[in-house]
Amino acid sequence: MDNNSKDLSRHNTLRGTDKDNDLLGLLLVLLRGWKIIALFAILGLIIGVLYVRYENPTFKSDALIQIDETSKNLSGLGSNIAELLPPDDSSMQAQIKLIRSRMVLEPVVDLLHLGIKLNDPAVNKIDRIKNNQTNVQMNSADGVVLETSDGRVQISQFNVTEDYLDKPFTLSRTKTGFVLSNDSEQFQGQLNKAHRFIGKSGLIEIMVNDLPTDEHPIDITKQSLQITTDSINSALSVVEEGTKTGMIELSLSGLNQKQVSLILEHIVRSYSAQDQTRSSEQTIKTIEFMKKQIPELKQKLKASEAIFNKFRENTGTIDVAQEASILLSENAGIDTQISELKLKRADLTTYYTNEHPLVIQINEQLGVLNARKQQIDNTISALPEVQREFLTLSEDVNIDREIYLTILKKYEQLKIVKAGEVSNARIIDLPINTNRIVTPKKQLIIMLATLAGALLGALLIFIMNLLRNVVKDPERIESKTGVPVIATIPRSAVLSRLSMNKKAAPRMLAHVDNSSLSYEAIKSLRTRLILSMPTVISDSPKAKVLLFTGESPGVGKSFISANLAEVFAQLNKKVLVIDADMRMGELHKVFGMSQYDGLADYLLLDDSSLQLNQFNKSADNQIMNDVSDFSLENFIHPSDIAHIDFMPRGKHPSNPESLLISEKFEALLTGLKSQYDYIIIDSPPLLAASDAMVLAQYADQVLMITRYDESMEKQLVYAVKQMYDSNTRVDGIILNDVKQGLMSKYSYHYRYTYGYADNR
Repeated sequence: MDNNSKDLSRHNTLRGTDKDNDLLGLLLVLLRGWKIIALFAILGLIIGVLYVRYENPTFKSDALIQIDETSKNLSGLGSNIAELLPPDDSSMQAQIKLIRSRMVLEPVVDLLHLGIKLNDPAVNKIDRIKNNQTNVQMNSADGVVLETSDGRVQISQFNVTEDYLDKPFTLSRTKTGFVLSNDSEQFQGQLNKAHRFIGKSGLIEIMVNDLPTDEHPIDITKQSLQITTDSINSALSVVEEGTKTGMIELSLSGLNQKQVSLILEHIVRSYSAQDQTRSSEQTIKTIEFMKKQIPELKQKLKASEAIFNKFRENTGTIDVAQEASILLSENAGIDTQISELKLKRADLTTYYTNEHPLVIQINEQLGVLNARKQQIDNTISALPEVQREFLTLSEDVNIDREIYLTILKKYEQLKIVKAGEVSNARIIDLPINTNRIVTPKKQLIIMLATLAGALLGALLIFIMNLLRNVVKDPERIESKTGVPVIATIPRSAVLSRLSMNKKAAPRMLAHVDNSSLSYEAIKSLRTRLILSMPTVISDSPKAKVLLFTGESPGVGKSFISANLAEVFAQLNKKVLVIDADMRMGELHKVFGMSQYDGLADYLLLDDSSLQLNQFNKSADNQIMNDVSDFSLENFIHPSDIAHIDFMPRGKHPSNPESLLISEKFEALLTGLKSQYDYIIIDSPPLLAASDAMVLAQYADQVLMITRYDESMEKQLVYAVKQMYDSNTRVDGIILNDVKQGLMSKYSYHYRYTYGYADNR
């Protein structure tokens, strides 16, 4: 494998590793924020539970209809005509539209009083959550009923004119009956009695059967037909089951199982009745036409028979020749066919125009028959006059009799057909009460609400992580600041537990947790500082000055300063710890001393004070008269730890920065260097005060302390920049309070620090 291939393989491997690290980093971010995720998940759970209790359960009913698409048009006219008609090509979509139409729904709305809407204003959102399910109105043919906490509401009639539609009214019970009111009108009436009120906007018809007691108001509204049918259609589902099966499935959902089943049943029956009426319409029209024709045909038959009988009486019986008989029979048959065709054409023209193919076909047949009849008539005209007249009269009688009997027969047939005629829509299944709750699906909603809450919490963690941009990655800190991270100090679980007691004094690691990774990390820091310091020149001051500062309060400067002094003292090195944070320093609590008789007190002590033998030594303002009491030893106190002396911050001065710039502080520090091996100075945060910039001028090494997962990265970068702007070099950054465990992406720093400490 050549070098390019090796480089490409190595590049791909590194890319895969980076992706794995990114995914691991995202996972660890979520793990670190598990409390927020859990909190939002619990909030989602609570919201989900409240929602399923607030929402009334929804029920559903189903019905099934079969549509027979076979054409039954003109069935009463005979199979030969029906066969000539094209099949009915009405689609299932047309039937579905018909079911949803106002023509089908309006009878249901009127029958069940679905336009009347009742509402109990006493039931608020809290009541809905508390009761888990609230009462809903029940519509029936007898009226509308709603149960309330104070009794039943029952309305059997409520009709208003157009201007009052969709306008709310209020019903209240009185001692004598009820009061119906709106914003500007009020009407009084009696229970169980129909009333007609004439209002400003029109007529109101109402009959109230029952109302709640204790002046419990009820809101009542008469909805328009359009709104009511739209509401029904929004809850109604009509679909074809399968493809070209002719089966239509209807389903209706609502808040009351009995109500839903009742409404859907009446919708199915209304559609079936409409379809049956439409199917019978053709037969009814044909019967009505025949009922008008039968008396006229009967009268015509009687007249032709009378004329024929009178002719026979006058002339006697005539023996018609065989040929004449044949012609007569054929002519009679043609006349019969012509009459039948004319009758059928008359029936067809009641439904179709003269351009319809059936009408045109019948006209063509009539033309052929009339031509043959004309030919026979010409032949018969050659017969003797008496025989010809006999044939004519006899033919008229036969034709009239045949037409009359044919019409009478068809009339009776159509009556039988009408009696047995059924709707094209066959009801297969009527709705039944299943009492199964369709929505809300409580378990699913609660689970989804909890999951949504957890996802929202995770999203919030990601956003906070992006916006907060806290100090975490040592490599990132080094790249951003240009300053090496010389130590990562893990969190001490023991000290963390002890710090929960705010009344307890801070403790040293050596006293409570001397076998922890935190303590070993402090030792590793000591080793690195020793190795990084330049070799001591014999004629130079002995002590090395270490300055500890941070970008903001609470990063752990006092913790690092005190514990680092302790591990230096283990090497039999004489160490002085100076609390230079004269504003809010708390190192005296770590060493169990008073804050007074410290740095500020010494720097505020001037020559005149020495001559007057006056100095404020303690909190109770004790006056000292012995001039020897004003020596430096009175402001530097030995601690309980061997080789460690401590100089507290003293009383709070008004100008701490001015004191540090003074020549007296410089002289103090110069004199102390000859007495100690190490001087550790704990200074105020950089972004809170500029004291650290002054103190850095006297330090051999300036160390910046920052707190893991709490300090802001931008603040740290800005603090380092401030030091550089003041011509001060920051020698290293200490990452304090790093949380140990699988939830930290940077736990390998612990192992590195621990190993380095073991090899010191």
